[in-house]
Amino acid sequence: MPLAVGLLLLEPFSHFVTGPILVALFTVAVDKPPRVTGYLACVAFAPVPFLLANGPAPDDPRTASAVTYFALVAGSIGWGLYLRSRRQLVISLRERAARAAAESRREAREDIAREMHDVLGHRLSLLSVHAGALEFNPGATPQEIGQAAAVIRDSAHRALEDLRDVIGVLRAPEDGNRPQPVLADIGNLVEEARRAGAPVALDVAVAGGPDSAPAVAGRTAYRIVQEGLTNARKHGAHPTAPVSVTVRGASGAGLTVEVRNPVRHDGAARDPAGPRLPGAGQGLIGLAERTLLTGGTLEHGRDGADYRLYAALPWPD
Repeated sequence: MPLAVGLLLLEPFSHFVTGPILVALFTVAVDKPPRVTGYLACVAFAPVPFLLANGPAPDDPRTASAVTYFALVAGSIGWGLYLRSRRQLVISLRERAARAAAESRREAREDIAREMHDVLGHRLSLLSVHAGALEFNPGATPQEIGQAAAVIRDSAHRALEDLRDVIGVLRAPEDGNRPQPVLADIGNLVEEARRAGAPVALDVAVAGGPDSAPAVAGRTAYRIVQEGLTNARKHGAHPTAPVSVTVRGASGAGLTVEVRNPVRHDGAARDPAGPRLPGAGQGLIGLAERTLLTGGTLEHGRDGADYRLYAALPWPD
């Protein structure tokens, strides 16, 4: 900037500084803020009013020389401003791309965490309940021990299979599709809980059958029931306390899912055969996100002596 001002002040005394002036003006326009470039442009074009007031005749060679000089000055400043704007645009696009990449990675991590919680939490809670029952009931009969061991083995085997499927999807190309549960699979989910010793009452009334429900709504309903059964084992009155699952739905009327289980009374001791299982505290948050993405609503909380998990999901006509 000082060099450009000094060269502009020398210009009336020597035409040999015209080239350096153009380079200096271009450099300032590229590197400095537009306001600074505007101040310098005012200094560069300050002689124009005096030239117009007292300038030579149009056919005088000095007139052509002055017009050429100021045209070069304007072109140098304009070209510098153009390059500066292009650089700023490239920088902003790179920053936007970096933010989009970071947001994409965050969403991918959240999706992975949600999927891992939904898939493995149910299996591992079954395993933990029966392992705890064996630990706190050393006098169990061989038949009871065998049944519990069979559930533990089956849950561990299925958990490993689910883990392998999830990891396989993460390692596979982006177009790889992992089979997703549907509404009809809720029956299998309930049967697993019953085999584990929990009396689960299932009531499904869906117009046209469970297979007629939309895939997204059915998958979300499955995850809601899965999380409800898992939380009943973790935080309910007893791992084998009764649980009721109610599913209602019809085209145009929507799909509703309700899971109820009794909860401990404040101050009541928990059965030693069912030690409280650890929870990450993210299951209901993940369900709320899933439900919101489908356009539905999720409610959960104490309802008298029960804990109620209720979701209303859209089912377009």
